[in-house]
Amino acid sequence: MTPQTPAQDALIKDLDEVWQLPLQKQLHAGENVLATLSVDLDERLRFGQGLLAITNQRVLSCQPGADPGAWQAWAMSPELSLTHHDHAGVGHLALCNPSGRLAHWCFTLGHNLQALRVAEQFRAQQEHRSGFEPMVGAAGVCPSCKSPLDPDADVCPICTKVIHTPPSTWTLLRLWRFAKPYKTQLIWGFVLTLLGTAASLVPPYMTMPLMDEVLIPYQNGKPIDPMKVGLYLGGLLGAAVLAWCLTWARTYILALVSERIGADLRTTTYNHLLSLSLEYFGGKRTGDLIARIGNESDRINVFLSLYLLDFFTDVLMLLMTAAILFSINPPLALVTLLPLPFIIWMIHAVRFRLQTGFERIDRVWSEVTSVLADTIPGIRVVKAFAQEKRESARFADANRYNLQVNDRLNRVWSLFAPSVSFLTEVGLLVVWGFGVWLVSRDQITVGVLTAFIAYIGRFYGRLDSMSRIVSHTEKSASAAKRIFDILDHVSSVPEPVNPVKLERVEGRIEVVDVGFRYGNREVNKNINLTIEPGEMIGLVGHSGSGKSTLVNLICRFYDVSEGAIRVDGVDVRSLPIADYRRHIGLVLQEPFLFFGTIAENIAYGKPDASRDDIMAAARAAHAHEFILRLPQGYDSIVGERGQGLSGGERQRISIARALLINPRILILDEATASVDSETEKEIQKALENLVQGRTTIAIAHRLSTLQRADRLVVLDRGQVVEEGTHDALMALEGAYYNLYQAQARNMDVDLDDAAPKVITVSPAVSKEAV
Repeated sequence: MTPQTPAQDALIKDLDEVWQLPLQKQLHAGENVLATLSVDLDERLRFGQGLLAITNQRVLSCQPGADPGAWQAWAMSPELSLTHHDHAGVGHLALCNPSGRLAHWCFTLGHNLQALRVAEQFRAQQEHRSGFEPMVGAAGVCPSCKSPLDPDADVCPICTKVIHTPPSTWTLLRLWRFAKPYKTQLIWGFVLTLLGTAASLVPPYMTMPLMDEVLIPYQNGKPIDPMKVGLYLGGLLGAAVLAWCLTWARTYILALVSERIGADLRTTTYNHLLSLSLEYFGGKRTGDLIARIGNESDRINVFLSLYLLDFFTDVLMLLMTAAILFSINPPLALVTLLPLPFIIWMIHAVRFRLQTGFERIDRVWSEVTSVLADTIPGIRVVKAFAQEKRESARFADANRYNLQVNDRLNRVWSLFAPSVSFLTEVGLLVVWGFGVWLVSRDQITVGVLTAFIAYIGRFYGRLDSMSRIVSHTEKSASAAKRIFDILDHVSSVPEPVNPVKLERVEGRIEVVDVGFRYGNREVNKNINLTIEPGEMIGLVGHSGSGKSTLVNLICRFYDVSEGAIRVDGVDVRSLPIADYRRHIGLVLQEPFLFFGTIAENIAYGKPDASRDDIMAAARAAHAHEFILRLPQGYDSIVGERGQGLSGGERQRISIARALLINPRILILDEATASVDSETEKEIQKALENLVQGRTTIAIAHRLSTLQRADRLVVLDRGQVVEEGTHDALMALEGAYYNLYQAQARNMDVDLDDAAPKVITVSPAVSKEAV
């Protein structure tokens, strides 16, 4: 065994106790563990315990099911490669060399962050051996994935899997597309800003005659002229009142505009989000998307209504004040501008750190909201497994990391803002000194110096305000970038350029040489299938065989990589997406109900449906009786995600929702998989009403539920291997026969072998495998 660094020692201590000692025994002198992965699936996707470790010298592995002492090792070399991908809830790592694949590991996606860390450390070691700079020694551990962090690292390179480019302030200019409809109001706001700024500059200018013509002559023995004093004071009051009125009108108009720009931005972003394919949502966290549409748009809204307005006011004030100062005394005005180059240099120096820092804060904050988005909907599971303390610790870790990132940025900002204030104070002292010297030489009067000091107070105050706006500008630029990341994303399921309208859908479906790739993995290939109108097809196969993927392609949640899917002879890619999906009814294994009344959930696909139509659909779905037993009947409120209803009740409401839109094509995806036998009978009665006269595609693991199908299609590894009726396939004694017999006898069948072998296992394992 070899000594480990603290971070590397933490990696081993975080392992299950069964692996700590065996792994340490495998290490050579000077060999350090860099990353580990708990491999919890074997190559047949059975649960087990295994381990994969990356060291600075080798790749070490003990496969699930193997003895803890049976280790494999591969020395690090440039020709080795490690590929990572995931599909259907299973992650994969493959170690290859030019001759082929050396090893393969499968794991559930709960360990995906560990796998990403393993892949990253493998890549870093390979780069080091190829002549890249060596890795910096780890000084800490990421709170999320336990990956070693560099001493100056602000973020974990594993958790932030996407390469993030720093936001540019110019991104804010892209908001013009949302401001353009309100350009008339914006022009009025600019005019009012100009007039209001000019009015606010009148009072300091009037202090010159008040000092030189009234106060100083009075000190020299000349009496005060009340009319002149009243004139000057009246001018000061009038300028103040005019400035207040103009500023109020400007603030009100621009606040209304900014609120509307913010509302349009949220609506446009949300609408675009709804237009994206399921592929986009598969790689995003709910909390992150909510934070973008909510928090980021609010931040932009505040910037537009307050800080952008202040920025333009400050710019106008600086320009007008500078013009007045130079008109009064150019040498003294030049002295006033002395701190300006230093402030500009400081803004430039700190701006990039603010840009990257605020975007980093946004990303870290989205992790906090993602924890909430995971925990609150799953609170029943959290309480059922008594994991409150674990979730509390998880939230505390995310919150603590958010605090650390904010503290790093605050160290920069806390130094910048006081430095600007200090420079303006120094500039004011210099002006005082130079001004007194000019007065002593009789080059300016005391009134001129007084006016200068008054203007300089405004000049430096606006300069200080502008420097502080830098922070809010970079926050808004970061927010705009995250929103435009959504708006710039092009859906992988685009609307057709020249859409074809189907006047009436019969329901004939043709799947022609269809292939589909998810990332770099081939999921379906060479599928050919024709479904006649009104025919019921059952899709059969083990988990991961491509059944749900084929259904998703037919619904056009994804587009095929090869071949075509046609409905009534028309490629579905030529049909308007919304029009096409209105002809499809979908009943899922886990029905999703929205917060609202029972009636609103049934009428979700047809909001203008009458109460009679809703009740008729509920009767056909065998839901009418239990709905009437609820306190408010059809007006009873359904909790979020259907809280308060049983699984069977939610499923029957889902069936009623599909019945109401009267679809020509019906998709049943494990519609009875998660209910008891008695409830299944009720749902089957409802389904009999639902499938009549409709083209139906049903997926079910309980093969007995598909015996009424006109045809059964057996898939294995993304291909159709058998097709026919239940009786014909049973007589064939092929893949379907083996699946059916295995399920009936609680046996597990390995379809991967050419001659299927039947292995007797426990009932729980058999059910999971089938």
